[in-house]
Amino acid sequence: MDANENSGEVRLPFFKRFSVIFKMAGVFSLVLVLLIPLAMIKSLVHERMFRRNAAVAEITATWGNQETVVGPVLVVPYEYKTKKWKDQMVRNNLKKVEVEETARANAYLLPAQLEITGDVSPEKLHRGIYEAVVYKGRLDLSGSFTPSDLSVLGIAAEAFRWGEARISLAVTDLRGSGEILKIKTGDTTGAFAPGCLLPGYSSGIHAGLPGIKSVPTNLAFQMTLDLKGSQGLRFAPLGRQNRIKLGSVWPDPSFCGAFLPAERAVDARGFNATWQVSWYGRSYPQASTDRGGEYAFKPEAISPSLFGVEFLAPVDSYRMVERASKYGVLFIALIFTAFFLFEILSGLRLHAFQYALVGAALCLFYLALLSLSEFIRFDCAYWAGVAASSLLVILYCLRALRGGKRTAVIAAMLLSVFTYLYVVLQLQEYSLLFGSAGLFLILGIVMFVTRNVDWYSRE
Repeated sequence: MDANENSGEVRLPFFKRFSVIFKMAGVFSLVLVLLIPLAMIKSLVHERMFRRNAAVAEITATWGNQETVVGPVLVVPYEYKTKKWKDQMVRNNLKKVEVEETARANAYLLPAQLEITGDVSPEKLHRGIYEAVVYKGRLDLSGSFTPSDLSVLGIAAEAFRWGEARISLAVTDLRGSGEILKIKTGDTTGAFAPGCLLPGYSSGIHAGLPGIKSVPTNLAFQMTLDLKGSQGLRFAPLGRQNRIKLGSVWPDPSFCGAFLPAERAVDARGFNATWQVSWYGRSYPQASTDRGGEYAFKPEAISPSLFGVEFLAPVDSYRMVERASKYGVLFIALIFTAFFLFEILSGLRLHAFQYALVGAALCLFYLALLSLSEFIRFDCAYWAGVAASSLLVILYCLRALRGGKRTAVIAAMLLSVFTYLYVVLQLQEYSLLFGSAGLFLILGIVMFVTRNVDWYSRE
């Protein structure tokens, strides 16, 4: 006779003895399986984001790109002597002879004072369900040049050809200039012609200075520039002293670049910002020449000093959905943990298929959030998705959990975790801290509920 039978002990089948472990393994495996639809939703988010970016690119390509204004810069040609060896016939013999020739180059002078005052009017253009932020702007530029600053180049004053001097600006996109652009220098007014005279810049304008025949003591200028662009507007601090003042009705500006505004006022009616920038914050000099490739005002030298403002949509719904989907597996695990504890603590038996249906309903929340956020505000889309997904789970739990109290617990958990996620999404700098604190709290609650469970007696 078997020893177990003699002692009166009844040995349970293998699967019965380790039913809790197998149940935990099954629930864990189901969570891993539900990662597949979550990954598909993330892929769909990226696809919709790509389509949105393509639509925005089409809009901005026809309206105007992000604008960058570099200038104005005074361009003065000058002549210099150079010696070269040339072949010449000397007494019927070909010899190399050193000859002196006159060559030409350009000197470039930045303003001593530069002041830009502008008003920017953003608006939204739509292509299907997608929208892009574009703007119209008018800038008033004024300031002065101090030609004596060219002396640092070591060029003789008589070498400059002031009658051929020109002023040039580099502007990214000039399609918004519907009228002829003019510049006033001293007592004369000249019209700009297309073409940038600054090496490295492909788009811009230039104008001659017909009233100047000799070196001026101080050259004041004044002009107005109309722009149409998208996304943002940037400036280069070319003056020794730069003062840029911008105003707009856009309530969510993003100040960017090498310098932040010295003064700013932002509210629901728009913003006003003023930059005060000196030449100490840049790495290029006040004057340069293109002789021998020594030109200092190349785009790669000026780009690090650019600053300005970006007009972006306050909420990127696709980024928010992408962030929310990262918490999907956590939410599924929490609800499955509650179901598992109901089985352990109350003897309730739930099938794996019931777990799967609840997990699918939670996954559908992210799909609903993605689809709704393309048409309505993100917060409205979020709570509409919460209501639809939670309603599915709660109505199903009323029958599956066989009790209103258990269903109320699940409803409270859903409300808590979705509220928790919404708060985390609104936080930027503190989202990691808040998320970590939430996980500690959840783990503490699970440990407290299961503190008296004898897991060995359930094998």
